[in-house]
Order: sequence, then C-alpha cells, then structure tokens
Amino acid sequence: MKKPFGPILFFGSGPVAAESLRQLAPHFEFEAVITKPQPAHHRDTFPVLEVAGALQLPLFTPNSKDELTALFKLQEFNSKAGLVIDYGFIIDQAVIDTFPLGIVNSHFSILPQWRGADPITFSILSGQHETGVSLMLINDKMDEGMLLAQEHITIRPGSTTPQLTEKLINTSTTLLVNTLPRYLNHQLSAYPQDLTEHVTYSRKLTKEDGALDFTKPATALEREIRAYADWPKSYTVIGGMSVVITEVQLSADNGPIGHIEVDGKNLRIYCGAGALIIKKLKPSGKPEMTAEAFLAGYKQRLQSS
Repeated sequence: MKKPFGPILFFGSGPVAAESLRQLAPHFEFEAVITKPQPAHHRDTFPVLEVAGALQLPLFTPNSKDELTALFKLQEFNSKAGLVIDYGFIIDQAVIDTFPLGIVNSHFSILPQWRGADPITFSILSGQHETGVSLMLINDKMDEGMLLAQEHITIRPGSTTPQLTEKLINTSTTLLVNTLPRYLNHQLSAYPQDLTEHVTYSRKLTKEDGALDFTKPATALEREIRAYADWPKSYTVIGGMSVVITEVQLSADNGPIGHIEVDGKNLRIYCGAGALIIKKLKPSGKPEMTAEAFLAGYKQRLQSS
C-alpha cells in the first residue's frame, strides 16, 4: 500500500533489524532492504534475508562499506529517507547525502549515553535503572547526529539482555510509527543532543568478556551474567568442568575468593565482595539445569576437585 509520505529504504542485518522490519512492514512502504550477505559458513537462516523474502521486498547485499558506496553510485533509489537499525557497516557520507531527508537511525539508548556498538548490554552492565530509544539522523561521526525523538523505559530488576532487547524493539517500533511519518511530511524538526549529559561509549564484546573473574564484586558479576546471557555468555570451571552460569542470586556472605562451597542444595562461589549462589548453569555439552540437578550428578566430582 502506498503511504502518503512515500517509500523509505531499510538498512539492517542482525536479529534486531529482522524483528524491527517485521513489525514496521504494516506501517511503512519499504522500497528495498539493504543487508549483509549470508556468510558461506552460516547454516541457519539469516533473519533479515528471511523477513525481506517473506515480505517480497527487493534485496541488496553489499559486503563492506566500500561496496555499499559503490551500490549507490550504480543504483538509483526513490526514497526521500533511509532507516537504519542494527546494520553493522558504517554508512559513508556520500550515501547519506543521496537522501533528501537523510538516514534515520533507531539507537537503543538515550543519547548521548552509550554511543557505539552495544548500548543494550552496557546499560545492564552499568547497573542503570533506565534506558530507551533515540531516533537520530546519522552523520559521519559515532552516534553524534541530530535527534528526532527519544523514549525512556525502565530496566526491570533482573532483566537480561534478550529481555531488554525485546522491550526496546517494541518501543522503537512505536516511536518510529508515531514519529517518522511526521518527519517525512516536514512536520518535525531535528534538534541537537544534550551534551550537558554525560557522554558514554559502548564497544563490541569479545568471547573473552564472558570469563568470570571472581576477584570482582558479586554485584558486578551478577550484572555480567544477565548482560551476557545471549553472547558471549558467562563461563567458568567448576569441578574441572567448563560451565556457563545462566542464573544467580546475590549473597552477602564472604569467603576465600573463587572458593566453591556446597551447602545442601546450594552452590556458592565467593567473590571479591559477597558471593554468588548459582541457581542455573549449563555444563559443556549438556542442557541447562538447576544447581540442585547439577549437584545430584556431579557432587562427588566437586568434592574431589
């Protein structure tokens, strides 16, 4: 269906982009989808390719910033604006300039807080109680563009990154549906970020970030376990076995750092300050299980280690 504000071009590659595209499709006319190509070694479905295919949208898959720029030199698009969500490539200013109204980015933080690659994870790691979505016109700098709108949400106690991500996708969809048509119809002006607020930066995580360091306070490790629930996960060695710890409870007890204690059905690990009571974990090659089930199968091995 034709929209009164015309078509837009969608840029996105990851799971967040795929779900956003699915939710936004009933509300916007997408001229085409620009995404990363599916890697040769990737056997599972590539989410944006799958959603775009189901919606029968034209697809373009440049494999780098330079290939994206080259695409826009060869291909003429009619969209007045682009929309980028979870894309993964830097978009050159020459590409941005092909759109009369620029490219809007839905960024999952309250800018200028948590500019950069992984704002959702870092909002949990930092222990903050609030985050949100910022609609921003991208430029050639890192998340420094003019804003169109922001929406704050509460981070509920115990939230994991997957849970918070789902909430932010829904918030982003609502904000875009309510804001983007007004911008495209010249009924909304962009405004600068409030730089009196503290500017913070997130970064891309590595697999090494998931290694639990028990010299840290238990409160910090509890946040890591929730923040890294999707990737890189939080791992350690218990009784000579590599395990991923998936759910914990904080304890004020103190003891030798890194010492693992079996107390009835509880499994406690002492940290730099306080302790973690393990509620659920996943031994290598095994399904996730409760600490009680783990102790039933491996208690003797723990006692001999």
